[in-house]
Amino acid sequence: MANRRMFSLDVVNTDNFLDMPSSAQCLYFHLGMRADDDGFVSSPKRIVKITNSSSDDMKILVSKGYVIPFENGIIVICHWKQNNSIRTDRYKETRFLREKGMLCSNNGKYELFPTGIPSDIPVGNPDKVSIGKYSIDKYSINTICPEPEQPAPDLSGILLPLIDGTDYDVPLPRIEKWSGAYPAVDIKQELYKMAAWLESNPVRRKTRRGIDRFINNWLSREQDRGGMYKCCSANYLHLDSSH
Repeated sequence: MANRRMFSLDVVNTDNFLDMPSSAQCLYFHLGMRADDDGFVSSPKRIVKITNSSSDDMKILVSKGYVIPFENGIIVICHWKQNNSIRTDRYKETRFLREKGMLCSNNGKYELFPTGIPSDIPVGNPDKVSIGKYSIDKYSINTICPEPEQPAPDLSGILLPLIDGTDYDVPLPRIEKWSGAYPAVDIKQELYKMAAWLESNPVRRKTRRGIDRFINNWLSREQDRGGMYKCCSANYLHLDSSH
């Protein structure tokens, strides 16, 4: 697991964050420092205690959209991918795979799928949704977790750094599509090469909108090289067999 933890000014230097009490801000930083490589915190109650924070501070973080709590007591940092960019060779996946499967990523921010919200809402209190220990009204849930029109695709875990400091997690269906379009290319190997190149050339990173074009151009060049190699090899064999 990576030991370094970071916080993006795009997240913590906003009015929304700075308007919170200093105790809630402090709690957010401590939660972020103790999260695993996917942003999950296994003992938030203990961290609340050791930071002299209160459950109200946690409720503020929930209602403001900075953390998502789960029924088993763990929480996840919503802006984790905006705050942290972890190299693939140092990344260790969270052990909370069930909870991770309840999340989708929207521009680098974790959100709950509609199925991630527990269905056992008290009948007599329809405006309350209880997730774990902390309760917030349903309008806050809708603000934090807008209902996606379609399920998010399966992701490969191959992260391409973007110009805004977030990562593009390449969807598996895209890899399958590119494998068909560029048969002479080892798609995953080239994606790892792209990740390394973007890591080394931060000023030449792409936007989320432009990353697909960058990938296609890279793969197209590799396909042409592979095609030329295969063509030359075939011509050589043909000439050799004619002697």
